[in-house]
Amino acid sequence: MGIRDNTDTAEELRDIIIADVVLILAFSLTLIGGVFHLRSNFGLLPLLLPVVAVGVTLSFVLHELMHKFVAQHFGAIAGFRTSYNGLIITLLTGALGFLLGIVGATYIYASNFTRRQNGIVSLAGPLTNFVVFGGSLAIGVAMFGTAFFTNPPVQSYAYFAISFTLFISILLAFFNMLPIPPLDGSKVLAWNAPLYVFMMALIFVLMVYFTQIGLDNVVFMVIIALFFSMFYRNVI
Repeated sequence: MGIRDNTDTAEELRDIIIADVVLILAFSLTLIGGVFHLRSNFGLLPLLLPVVAVGVTLSFVLHELMHKFVAQHFGAIAGFRTSYNGLIITLLTGALGFLLGIVGATYIYASNFTRRQNGIVSLAGPLTNFVVFGGSLAIGVAMFGTAFFTNPPVQSYAYFAISFTLFISILLAFFNMLPIPPLDGSKVLAWNAPLYVFMMALIFVLMVYFTQIGLDNVVFMVIIALFFSMFYRNVI
């Protein structure tokens, strides 16, 4: 699968930067409809890239780092590792106009991890996304007041940046909380089912309300999660 053992800080930093850049490029291509619409939408890229960079970096990098730091707090060895095959798949799907973001993951090495510790480490990532979501929402309300909800200033670049970060953070929280191994949700559910149901319900309601996402998109995310599961279990 092309995933390397990676606990060296310099290599880990390089890997997470590469993964972040690939996700930014792939997400930007997806937003303009892929390479088939690149020529007609090429002028949008200079506007899209900074916004996508902020949203993806805050949502993805902080998510992975929080897994690492909480795992280390419990005495585990943890590090982010890229998947070379996953990087290629991410770029190719982005170029085609949809996104399978499987650039890598934070791997945790521990011989005596309890179910509770594993659940807390897993929950740390989606909770970080939830904090990014809440921060984006607070900034949006502070800048635009109730207009952020009722009459959004769609011509505002700041509004676009804030709303995109809000969108990607809650979307990533929901995706990672799906109860499909090895996603975070499967480990949180195994540890504390009532907490899982509460968090998943809250994230789902917020996602639907603020992103207006449809059932077809939710089904698509479940399909991606199943693909992700098979990929990281070496089924494909």
